[in-house]
Amino acid sequence: MRLASTKQDPVTFLSLIRQCIDTKSISDIKKVQTQIMKSGFLLGFGDKLIDGYIKCGGVVDARKLFDELPKRHIVTWNSMISTHIGHKRTKEAIGLYKKMILEGVFPDEYTFSSIFKGFSEMGSLREGQRAHGFSIILGLEASNMFVGSALVDMYSKFGQMRDAKLVADRVVKRDVVLFTALIVGYSQHGEVREALAVFVSMINEGVKANEYTFASILIACGNVDNLGNGKLIHGLIIKSGFESVVASQTSLLTMYSKCGLIDDSLKVFKHFANPNLVTWTSLIVGLVQNGKEEVALTKFMEMTRNPINPNAFTLSSILRACSSIAMLEEGKQIHAIVTKHGLDRDTYCGAALVDLYGKCGSTEMARLVFDDIIELDVVSMNSMMYSYAQNGLGHEALELFNRMKDLGLQPNDATFVSVLLACNNAGLVEEGCQIFASMKKNHNIELTRDHYACMVDLLGRSGRLEEAEALIEQVRNPDVVLWRSLISACGIHGEVKMVERIKDKVLNLAPGDEGTHVLLSNIYASTGNWNQVIEMKTTMREMRLKKDPAMTWVDIDREVHTFMAGDWSHPRSKEILETLKELMERVKSVGYVPDTRFVLLHLDEERKERSLYYHSEKLAIAFALWRTSNKTASIRIFKNLRVCGDCHNWIKYVSKVVNREIISRDSKRFHHFKIGLCSCGDYW
Repeated sequence: MRLASTKQDPVTFLSLIRQCIDTKSISDIKKVQTQIMKSGFLLGFGDKLIDGYIKCGGVVDARKLFDELPKRHIVTWNSMISTHIGHKRTKEAIGLYKKMILEGVFPDEYTFSSIFKGFSEMGSLREGQRAHGFSIILGLEASNMFVGSALVDMYSKFGQMRDAKLVADRVVKRDVVLFTALIVGYSQHGEVREALAVFVSMINEGVKANEYTFASILIACGNVDNLGNGKLIHGLIIKSGFESVVASQTSLLTMYSKCGLIDDSLKVFKHFANPNLVTWTSLIVGLVQNGKEEVALTKFMEMTRNPINPNAFTLSSILRACSSIAMLEEGKQIHAIVTKHGLDRDTYCGAALVDLYGKCGSTEMARLVFDDIIELDVVSMNSMMYSYAQNGLGHEALELFNRMKDLGLQPNDATFVSVLLACNNAGLVEEGCQIFASMKKNHNIELTRDHYACMVDLLGRSGRLEEAEALIEQVRNPDVVLWRSLISACGIHGEVKMVERIKDKVLNLAPGDEGTHVLLSNIYASTGNWNQVIEMKTTMREMRLKKDPAMTWVDIDREVHTFMAGDWSHPRSKEILETLKELMERVKSVGYVPDTRFVLLHLDEERKERSLYYHSEKLAIAFALWRTSNKTASIRIFKNLRVCGDCHNWIKYVSKVVNREIISRDSKRFHHFKIGLCSCGDYW
């Protein structure tokens, strides 16, 4: 910009400032400012120059000039305050607001609409309340919709919904912005009934909802599974012409998925011409929450082909999908995408990766990811502790628990569940008891049923059955899960008398609970009480209760093969039987003896032994050994129920004779079998 030959008058300077704004050139504005100062026009053009700096993104330069001016217009004060808030310099904005008042400049509606947002961002409720009082003195609270809406928004963000409602009721002319702010506040604080009431009031007052109003009220309906009102609002959206608006469509999709109608969510998604990242992520999260993990993965891959770059929330959500059904190979692919986008050290992605590898039995990989996370928080610490807990690494989990306290991180409910589970799975009874005792002494910790369930299982499995029963009695209205844990422990230790004494408590609590009936039937069978077995099975037939069949699955070359006990429907049954026969001969030669105590059928000894051969995990392992080309790679199997004692012992011998690691995940935990030993130390 050449200024030397340019005419030095007000009209020219205004034109030059506009040119600088159009080209976003801060350096040129500085040149214009120099010429204006030389010409003696700074006082008249100071506000214009500040506006130019702001519009070019030069907040620091604007502030420097602002401080040099002897007199500033209210418009300039407002521009500086709103700009600083918009650039996340909220503390400086509040400082400007205070300076403005000290200099005798009274704030107007635009000042208050900006500064109330600043107070909520800084968490300064007291200062916000003082500013509210000042707005009342100036007569702006009730008379001005901008100030009213900003106040409602501020109080809502502080969770002060009573104050937000009082302000809203006093505003003379209420608009859609104010109503939407109040609806959002109620929705975010779980007060859905109140949010719906405000929405109805808005409609009755003749105020038309916009896309953000509809989006907010739909999210509220979804949060409490209020499908009826959600569908009514869907109808209003169509009637109002907002069905094609992205915000409304995304909220519709979310509402239906939260109400469990995932097919309706997919139908809504099909109407999107160009779904954005928020919409894709909402769909993926909904699919994962509704147990459609494989569909979620398919949609994620479709999203990346569009192409839309995922963010940390998208990636952490799809990683949760992989971890929930132990899709290790797919999870590794997502890990590569996480690394590609530079998010491998992100807290959310890091915690999700730790969770993935932990739930797939790869604690070494989980720890490598964990150690790379830059800023450890409670979520990432909990994920690593839970990984250790599931894999029976109790001492490692305890080390992390102590480190967490050293870092000043406050343990939450999930932390204590993880560390108690770790003690349980590693047989660290005394350590678990000490932690639980410290929790009871700490009045800031509210003991949950999950905490009690961990302790009942820990005490019960270690043979301290009376202590476990006494602990259950301390719980107000103990549920069937707690009593069933104790009955299971009684079965392990052959304590049938206690079972007889407490079984009615469980059956009275949940007469139709098939798990309890199956458990009792199994305990009676293991002790040879066949009359009681017949009685339990007759009751189950009369109540139409069904036992979940034991199933084991194994992933070979990205194809999942599922097996059930004694099921020969697999196309490779012949090869499986031959491999199994060979394995039986080899493990028996090194000391394996079938444990017929785990046959819960009234058969002779030879037939009992034969039935053990065809348990689902044995079939899966035989198939994996026959099918895999890499004869040194680990074998991973997954079972829907707890592994039986005979299969646990058999797999130990198999890992020894074939010299391969076998990783088994059952309904309780992971077992790592290697050279004839298991990571659980036989505390299964």
